[in-house]
Amino acid sequence: MFLRCRDLTLHVAIDGPAGAPPLLLLHSLGTEARVWQPQAEALAGPFRVIRPDLRGHGLSAVTKGPGSIAALAQDALAVLDALGIARAHVGGLSIGGLVAQALAAAAPGRVTSLILADTAMAIPPPALWHERAALVRARGMAVIEEAVVARWVTPAALTTPETDGLRRMLLRTDPEGYAAAAEAIAAADLAADTARLRLPALVLVGDGDLATPPAAAAALAAAIPGARLVTLEHAAHIPTFEQAAAMTAAMHRFLKELPQ
Repeated sequence: MFLRCRDLTLHVAIDGPAGAPPLLLLHSLGTEARVWQPQAEALAGPFRVIRPDLRGHGLSAVTKGPGSIAALAQDALAVLDALGIARAHVGGLSIGGLVAQALAAAAPGRVTSLILADTAMAIPPPALWHERAALVRARGMAVIEEAVVARWVTPAALTTPETDGLRRMLLRTDPEGYAAAAEAIAAADLAADTARLRLPALVLVGDGDLATPPAAAAALAAAIPGARLVTLEHAAHIPTFEQAAAMTAAMHRFLKELPQ
């Protein structure tokens, strides 16, 4: 479906019954809602799974950058408002995890729990993101394809059909949408806000993640009192496909132990 949220139209995929507890899943830079497809298929039923395409990604509208994590968090909050959802479990992958943290900090009463996958409180260095933004604006998405995909999955998964799907998501991303989001990452430092969070949290990380490595995930988990840290074996930065079963199982265990 498409929703008018703030200053743009966002595409949102919704699976599961309307009366089930809402689970909002936010995707990574250069992908789209379908990066969460295995988890949505498994969790729809016990949960109402809501997956927006972030602004500038997938079928959502593109706005000129630079973007900000705070603005993306307000977009996510606007999705919940448009659907009449007062509170939701919120999961985020990479930049989606930054957005999830910002959403919980800005509107703590709207977030029941957090699932933060392959993310951090900041993802340095800023110069990398500014350079990448300038590069895709000048030359398009194909120029970064190989370097990005090599960090998304382990070498063993480079030739799988799922990785082919990730490549297509990256290549179809609007360069301005990607650049604006990259600039949002460059400016993001959520350490102070995240340290004030007081809610159940699960932090997931691939053991081979070079973009947001296990040490960054450990620091993130340590910043949120009581957060649970789970390391996924044989996974890199986008484990939703590469280790779909293990990731889904960890999410399900965490969610079913929470009061609904």
